[in-house]
Amino acid sequence: MLESIYKELILDHYRKPRNKGALEAPTVSVSMRNPMCGDEVELMLAVEGERITDARFTGQGCSISLASVSMMTETLKGKTLDEALDLERRFLALMRGEEESRKDRALGDLRSLEGVSKLPVRIKCALLGWNALDEAVQAIRKSGRGVMGATLEFEERTPLPEGFDPDEHKEDLPG
Repeated sequence: MLESIYKELILDHYRKPRNKGALEAPTVSVSMRNPMCGDEVELMLAVEGERITDARFTGQGCSISLASVSMMTETLKGKTLDEALDLERRFLALMRGEEESRKDRALGDLRSLEGVSKLPVRIKCALLGWNALDEAVQAIRKSGRGVMGATLEFEERTPLPEGFDPDEHKEDLPG
């Protein structure tokens, strides 16, 4: 029953994504693309001092990538940059299938994506927005005050698990 609730939550975020749309005058904007499946996301953050005051995104992709970034933007608002990176670390643990992360209340609705850890090719989808977050925080910290007006573009950089052959899992890829 819990698995069914989680699936519904993921589909709800996919069908009615939260915080989707452009952010006027973001502190930083990072575009990330997964060349393997075509998912694309642009993460925009408004940051005052060290605190994320707003988080929005645009893009297209599968239900996993869009649900993940939708849940992420909801969770990021009001967090400091360090808290955002800690949340990213916790989410990565969930994607690695670490048992204790499944009970981590700090992840909130993000725990509904726990089943993705069993589908290695889909982990890249779930991490796309998180990779953008990591790049955004790095850019803000390098510049000292953000990179207003600039959009940074990156290819997705999450390595596949060792020994994983994507050709054997083509049925797991979005259409």
